[in-house]
Amino acid sequence: MSWPVVALGDLVDIRGGGTPSKQKPEYWGGAVPWASVKDFRGAELNETTDYITTLGVEKSATNIIPAGNIIVPTRMALGKVAINTVDMAINQDLKALIVRNEKVLDKNYLKRFLEAKADFIEGHGKGATVKGITLDVLRKLEVPVPPIREQKRIATILDKADAIRRKRQQAIQLADEFLRSVFLDMFGDPVINPKGWEVKPLKQLARVTTGSTPSRKEERFYGDHIEWIKSDNINTPCHFLTKASESLSVEGKKVARVVGSGSILVTCIAGSFDCIGNVAYADREVAFNQQINALTPFNGVRSWFLYALIIFSKKHIQSASTNSMKGMVSKGKMEEIPMICPPLSIQDEFQEVFLKFLSLTDRLDRSFAGATDVFDSLSQQAFSGEI
Repeated sequence: MSWPVVALGDLVDIRGGGTPSKQKPEYWGGAVPWASVKDFRGAELNETTDYITTLGVEKSATNIIPAGNIIVPTRMALGKVAINTVDMAINQDLKALIVRNEKVLDKNYLKRFLEAKADFIEGHGKGATVKGITLDVLRKLEVPVPPIREQKRIATILDKADAIRRKRQQAIQLADEFLRSVFLDMFGDPVINPKGWEVKPLKQLARVTTGSTPSRKEERFYGDHIEWIKSDNINTPCHFLTKASESLSVEGKKVARVVGSGSILVTCIAGSFDCIGNVAYADREVAFNQQINALTPFNGVRSWFLYALIIFSKKHIQSASTNSMKGMVSKGKMEEIPMICPPLSIQDEFQEVFLKFLSLTDRLDRSFAGATDVFDSLSQQAFSGEI
């Protein structure tokens, strides 16, 4: 099916924003929501962390964007799209796309189209560290424009598919909240220890091993024999280590630090303090670098209990850091961190719950991935006239 293709700049007016001077307190703390990239959390833009006064609006050359319009970032978070559900001002990193004629172009259709073009928009970002796109890129973006009735039909189909996908995602979030609830109900806050469990230094619960980096000067140390884990394999929502991008050879393994399945890997050196204490479970033998401490549980400590204990003791671990902007927890400091040690029978009970939780989340993850594939497929078909 052939539809007219029109440049976005011929369909919408693009309005920018600005930032009131931080040196002028009278510009801030008013009743006008002021949005920036950090306020993009979903398909709707309805809450902001900052508010400005009407004077701030006047003096910053920003615009009040009426509710119900499309907002997109042109710097950072490229490819994100939201509709503002309240009147708000925006900063210079955001642009509002005001549809000129809603009898020609449906806003929800345009929003779904822009979501489908996220990779294209992100790919046109320029900049060494923070990427941005020019207004010219936006204006020249070609939009297929079927009859308005067809646009609404497409938007409705994609809305329903997206609702299914979001429900799957919400189910995953609820499962994570359930795990936290179970742990706290059984053991209490591990830092405060309201249930009075025996407390031991971490070195009595597990062997602590700091990773290493085999010499880069020796090419023979690197190959494809064993994964070499780095902190980015830990800083993910997944409970298990993600696959490493680099591996060691047989010779490299001999000079590296290696732990087996059932060990818990914790970030102990990071560029961001917030990443200290990130944790993932090793379900296979791996080598790892010096930014990571591995905990291998001793007899009398269940691995999934220890893993959960580390998750819910993150602030406890961070308190052992050097407290610099980057942060570091040495092996010696980590070994001395006090940890609760409930009886093995209760650890076993929790581990059984955790294993059932993992089985449930695996099914939810596969369901979410399937719903996402369906949504992506429908999006591709929709804008090529195939549905």
